[in-house]
Amino acid sequence: MATVDVLIASPLPVALGERVAAADPRLRVHHDPTLLPPARWPADHAGDPAWRRDPAREGEWQALLARAEALYGVPDESPDGFRAILAACPRLRFIQATSAGAGQQVRAAGLVGELDRVAIATAAGVHAAPLAEFALFGLLAFSRDVLGLERDRASRTWPSHRTPHRELRGQSVLVLGLGGIGREVARLADGFGMHVLGVRHGAGEPVPHVAEQHPTSALGDLLPRVDAVVVTLPLTDETECLLDAGMLERLKPGAVVVNVGRGAVIDEAALVDALRGGRVGGAALDVFATEPLPPDSPLWTLPNVLISPHSAAVSPYEDDRIADLFVENLRRLLADEPILNRLTPARPY
Repeated sequence: MATVDVLIASPLPVALGERVAAADPRLRVHHDPTLLPPARWPADHAGDPAWRRDPAREGEWQALLARAEALYGVPDESPDGFRAILAACPRLRFIQATSAGAGQQVRAAGLVGELDRVAIATAAGVHAAPLAEFALFGLLAFSRDVLGLERDRASRTWPSHRTPHRELRGQSVLVLGLGGIGREVARLADGFGMHVLGVRHGAGEPVPHVAEQHPTSALGDLLPRVDAVVVTLPLTDETECLLDAGMLERLKPGAVVVNVGRGAVIDEAALVDALRGGRVGGAALDVFATEPLPPDSPLWTLPNVLISPHSAAVSPYEDDRIADLFVENLRRLLADEPILNRLTPARPY
């Protein structure tokens, strides 16, 4: 294969750009941080939204886009951003997205039909470790009544009696989705002595650390059996509002719900009702149907909710991991091998 023009199109530390450039002499990597918005924090793939190029620099940028055959990131990883980048890059063959949920943006942009022409890979798996840790934090927080402890601390209350807390050991947890995140949740939960049940789309090989593996159709029968549910699913037509009012009503009273997948997989209004009524004992949520979470959402004020502003995946190691995935996918592109995490018209997520 001849030289491939690679453009770093999202903020990336210089050293990691150099790592990409050194991966193969056939890669002609263009990485000029002065053409990209400055990152506001580690792994900020969008950069400062107020930043703008002057006309001369914009001309340089458009010339690089016109030559690019492979991109690291999309300047605005949104439906409009994907549409704009495909229009500006006539030679484009491959995009390495920086989020695991890039398929949601591609579908919203109406670009599923382009997935045979341009290989778009998500960053699925890169965020498995921090998201699984957040999921276990949520389970532990409600087992150990962290919110109650914090209320006592704030009011300087020393209880007159000691209340026993539940242990994770011996509890049952249902992991919805057995991709990279779900598998890591299962590994950690199993390490704590939990009985792990897993639900996945379609058949597959047994997953390590999952004691019971079931199809999605069995979800309603599984919910009454478990003490907690961890959602790791992407948002698709099949998963939207999968946990609706009827499903939540089937939960064991006091069960805990953790969501590190996509907010709209859970019917948010039904979840609020279940939290108020005690059917759900607590919820640890990193994702929401509308983001940022509206100020008038009841989730802000419910006493049994932990809110993370879609930040549980952010890690100082994230850029390194995505850069390594990009390098591996560039190697595969050069070798004409299947791209990891590639979206397809049949599976655009």
